Amino acid sequence: MQTTTNSFEKTLEGTLYIPVHRASQALLSRSTQWGLFITTLIISDIVMTGIALRLAYAVRFELSLPIFQLEVTPSFPQYQAIAIVLIPLWTFIFVANGLYDRRHLLGGTQEYARAFRATSIGMLLVVIAGFLEPTFILARGWLLVVWLASFLLVCIARFILRRLVYRSRQHGYFLTPSLIVGTNDEGISLAQQLTGWRTSGLDVLGFVDDHTSVGTPVYKNLHALGSVARLDELIARYDIEELILATSALSRADIVSIFRRYGMVDGLNLRLSSGLFEVITTGLEVKEMAYTPLVSIHKVRLTGLDRSLKLILDYLIALPGLIVIAPMMLLIAIAIKLDSPGPIFYRRRVMGINGRQFDGYKFRTMHINGDQILDEYPELREKLARAHKLKDDPRITPVGQFLRRTSLDELPQLINVVRREMSLVGPRMISPAEMDVYDEWGLNLLTVAPGISGLWQVSGRSDVSYEQRIQLDMHYIRNWTIWLDIQILIQTIPAVLKGRGAY
Repeated sequence: MQTTTNSFEKTLEGTLYIPVHRASQALLSRSTQWGLFITTLIISDIVMTGIALRLAYAVRFELSLPIFQLEVTPSFPQYQAIAIVLIPLWTFIFVANGLYDRRHLLGGTQEYARAFRATSIGMLLVVIAGFLEPTFILARGWLLVVWLASFLLVCIARFILRRLVYRSRQHGYFLTPSLIVGTNDEGISLAQQLTGWRTSGLDVLGFVDDHTSVGTPVYKNLHALGSVARLDELIARYDIEELILATSALSRADIVSIFRRYGMVDGLNLRLSSGLFEVITTGLEVKEMAYTPLVSIHKVRLTGLDRSLKLILDYLIALPGLIVIAPMMLLIAIAIKLDSPGPIFYRRRVMGINGRQFDGYKFRTMHINGDQILDEYPELREKLARAHKLKDDPRITPVGQFLRRTSLDELPQLINVVRREMSLVGPRMISPAEMDVYDEWGLNLLTVAPGISGLWQVSGRSDVSYEQRIQLDMHYIRNWTIWLDIQILIQTIPAVLKGRGAY
């Protein structure tokens, strides 16, 4: 990818720092890019809806499936005429539901939720038409297949187009030039998050701040570009479309002043951070009470469709997994009993969602008199207090060493997954005593269920420092997608086989 060299330029107002502008590398203007993309979306939706209508006719009338009873005489011309009416009608419904509005595109699973609502409304209108006009008779099986097929095909096509857009962003397309106002910790955290999320579409050019000199490096290759007084110049020069305010870096008067200047400007989106970036990962909701807009914080990180997808993934793997590995777990239990006295399972009291504590199950890997053994090694006890892990732990039994090296000691945690106390993928389990180490990040940690595997697991496990584990957990919580869970599960297999950091 072509790059531009940062430089300085003298203007009438003073020194201006020239940042790298990735969006300027595209051969087409941003309006043209989005126009072509939305046009492609419309054509794709029309084609997918047409395929769904034809597929539904084939499934209902031509395949002779036993699940359908022939309740109406099939008439292809009749259903073809209905399709000619439904396709433009559904396209209009898609428009009304914001499925071609740039604000609602490429923004996560909400786009698919809108597609589901739009197809459901379209199908409901057909049902109502059949109720109001008795002579308008359609096979119920055909209606059901049309509803499901149109939603699935439209979403699959949009998913593919979205991936093409994400790939094109690496070459400067579909990027929105942006500035962050404020160079305090929150401003830097915003930059870290926005630039680290490669599919966000934001081309963050730098920072604006009254207390940081022009050209001062703030975060990686992002520099201070000027003061708030020079926003007009910077916005015009770089065709800025997103102005992001780190509210904790600004006074209330500054925020009101910036809103007055840019809050109603066409082509410029003014966005305010929560001011609690270090604490909140769960998202915010604005609700009016007595005509007063109040902000509430979601108690959990995953809601709605995201929560359902994660739950389905957990149960699809955990339930069959427990059945398949039951004989292996029985053999492990016998080996533990023969190896050393004590219970088969070790129960560790850990923190769950919203602070609810539960017992996390593992196969016992230590001698039951572990504390007495550790008393003989004061230097190891001190190291354990610092890192919460010991590489050469004298308390571990011979069978326990094998179980830890192969991660088989964690198999009983599938029971916790089935009980919805844990997830297959999530942050590392921590005890109530460890909450103090996480400081303000602990609130974030309790917004999702702990996981059997996670970013810390595929990044070196116990070889990763405690501070790095916290950073990895926070990165996972902030950037969660179902695809990240699937990716981590796939990476867990070679990580376990290699055994790096397993002790």
